[in-house]
Amino acid sequence: MEELGDWHSISKTKKERWKKKNHSDPCSFSSPLRHRFCFLAQIFMLFQLLICTIPPVSSQDWDGIIITQADYEALQAFKHELIDPKGFLKSWNDSGFGACSGGWAGIKCAKGQVIVIQLPWKGLSGRLTDKIGQFQALRKLSLHDNAIGGSIPSSLGFIPNLRGVQLFNNRFSGSIPPTLGLCPLLQTLDFSNNSLSGTIPPTLANSTKLFRLNFSYNSLSGSIPTSLTQSQNLMFLALQYNNFSGSIPDTWGGNGKALFQFQSLTLDHNSFSGKIPLSFGKLSELQEISLSHNYMSGMIPNDIGKLSRLRILDLSYNGFNGSLPNSFSNLSSLSSLNLRDNRFTGPIPATIGNISSLTLIDLAHNHFSGEIPVSLGDLPNLSSFNVSFNNLTGQVPTKLAQKFNASAFVGNLELCGFSASTPCPIAPSPFVPEAPSPETPRKKHHKLSVKDIILIAAGALLVVLLILCFILLCLLIRKRAAAKAKDGQATAAGRAAAARGEKGVPPTAGEVEAAGGEAGGKLVHFDGPMVFTADDLLCATAEIMGKSTYGTVYKATLEDGSVVAVKRLREKITKGQREFETEVNMIGKIRHPNLLALRAYYLGPKGEKLLVFDYMPKGSLAMFLHARGPDTPIDWPTRMRIIQGMARGLLYLHTQANIIHGNLTSSNVLIDEHTNAKISDYGLSRLMTPAANANVIATAAALGYRAPELSKLKKASTKTDVYSLGVIMLELLTGKSPGEAMNGVDLPQWVASIVKEEWTNEVFDLELMRDANNIGDELLNTLKLALHCVDPSPSARPEVQQVLQQLEEIRPETAASSGDEGAGATVPSASE
Repeated sequence: MEELGDWHSISKTKKERWKKKNHSDPCSFSSPLRHRFCFLAQIFMLFQLLICTIPPVSSQDWDGIIITQADYEALQAFKHELIDPKGFLKSWNDSGFGACSGGWAGIKCAKGQVIVIQLPWKGLSGRLTDKIGQFQALRKLSLHDNAIGGSIPSSLGFIPNLRGVQLFNNRFSGSIPPTLGLCPLLQTLDFSNNSLSGTIPPTLANSTKLFRLNFSYNSLSGSIPTSLTQSQNLMFLALQYNNFSGSIPDTWGGNGKALFQFQSLTLDHNSFSGKIPLSFGKLSELQEISLSHNYMSGMIPNDIGKLSRLRILDLSYNGFNGSLPNSFSNLSSLSSLNLRDNRFTGPIPATIGNISSLTLIDLAHNHFSGEIPVSLGDLPNLSSFNVSFNNLTGQVPTKLAQKFNASAFVGNLELCGFSASTPCPIAPSPFVPEAPSPETPRKKHHKLSVKDIILIAAGALLVVLLILCFILLCLLIRKRAAAKAKDGQATAAGRAAAARGEKGVPPTAGEVEAAGGEAGGKLVHFDGPMVFTADDLLCATAEIMGKSTYGTVYKATLEDGSVVAVKRLREKITKGQREFETEVNMIGKIRHPNLLALRAYYLGPKGEKLLVFDYMPKGSLAMFLHARGPDTPIDWPTRMRIIQGMARGLLYLHTQANIIHGNLTSSNVLIDEHTNAKISDYGLSRLMTPAANANVIATAAALGYRAPELSKLKKASTKTDVYSLGVIMLELLTGKSPGEAMNGVDLPQWVASIVKEEWTNEVFDLELMRDANNIGDELLNTLKLALHCVDPSPSARPEVQQVLQQLEEIRPETAASSGDEGAGATVPSASE
């Protein structure tokens, strides 16, 4: 056996000799051990045959070649520069013999050279070594979804076989290396969600095979290089959420090396200006155009109708004007049309109703006029529609009015038929004036008789008496109010009588009361269980419950023992009194079981502004979840009821009250005595100055509830509210506060990384895992929905109505909320 040795230790020369003897007798040796060797050789041949018939375990067979010295040194430097808290690189622990045999995690080789480095979702940090350029055979570098920082090494550009680089969702900074244009075979570059700055190197256009380029969610600036727009193979270009400026080059789709294969152009949330190039019509394969939240203007070119494959057209939040071209009807594949917040004029083309694939039409906040085409109501797949705040007239088509609520049509003063409060006038019958009858004599003027004069004088005297009575009544009321301010006991007695509703007189909603005595000011009541005067409120015992950007919240105990929550707004950050009263009166009419009702407000003589709400003794969801003792667990049905309650309240705000919350956190969700959720602080942004609202958004970011697009957009939307809702859902599922540091990432990123590693059970709160056998599917489905809500891309997030529908499918038995106000009844609209 020692003479034979192992097959892997036999030299290459001996192997070649064995191959040449394939026609000779393998047992024809003159050695005395000939028979024994023959037997062993036959066994070895059977062993080799067995190996050939069994499929390899690893994804790539080892070719038996040891890794080259240059690649081994580069791998050691690669490992040395990275921080590996989870120990994924511990397998890189030998002299290099196992690097290409499948023993080193994330490494694939060919002929002793590394061709793939693939280590996503491994929690790696540190930086990339400059020796990465020694991997001369490297084809793919995939390190996405880690926490690697530093700059991208310029030596990447000196790898001749490099085809794909995926470094998205990391912390890279600095500029994009111009040397990447030296890679002749480069096909994909994805550096999205990092902190890169500088400009796009024009040399990237030298990589003639480049077809996918994603630099979104960085801090890049400058303009799009003209050379890049002339690339022959580029198909996807994503530059959203950066600081790019200038205009879109006119060379798009121009002569010469045109982008005939180009499919997706995403440039939203930048500072682009100018017009849409007329040459866009030549990009026949284009499927997506997203230019929202820029400074572009001009008209939509008529040639856009040539883009028969276009599925998404998003030009929202720009300055486009003019009328829509009739060529829109040629966009037969269009599913999403978003032209919101521009300056478009003219009628809505009826030919849009011929595009049967449309699922979304948003034309809100423009200057469209005329009637809404009836053909839009016949679109079979239309699920989202909004033409609010235009100059539309006439009757809303019946099918649209039945399918969409009033928020889709408000702001059009001459539009009717979309709600019960906006009926269309009945056409009057033709008016034919009657001819005067010849028999009717014309009245003749005559002098007043004595009787007539007496009657007129008596009527005048009666009017004077009524006026005097009214003045006396006013004086009497004022005198009684002054006496009440001086006599405390009389005031208390009056309060108690009012609270009990003595003599059967109920409190009047919307009552305005002047606070007598030295206080002055104005108190306005909305409907609610308690009635109090301004003096009652100002003399109440107050206890600070918390402070926020808006102001300070107090627990106020009135003299009769009633408790209310009072929010004192900061005078310097609120709007003027007239605008303030208009907005707060609208907020005071909102009623929903999952919204904290505004019961009254007080305007003081020195500018004080107080808002009075129901007091919730259990406090906020943040306190309920994170400040409880170890002996007070919160079971899954309770958490799910809170999630569904938040979704219902948010749905009412979005669809019925037409309000974006903008600051939804677990601290702004209160818990009532039945453990139902009540959203607070809704609509307060309408009472504040823009500067104050910007501070609120910044505070939400620090707490971990802010959607990523708000860092540049500074304008909340329904999708940013859904993101905040998703964060609170993750908070209830994990038991962790979004403000906690989890390996340097926020709560959504931490959860996503754990799920990616298929360690999903480690995500959930331990209290929930005790009953995992019964609720496991509900937990997983809710987690999946929450991750959908916190998707970094706003367009990928669902609307709150879809969220609520899925929640009720996950746990139908909690669909009926047990709220204490309006539960089981039709929810009133804001106008009721």
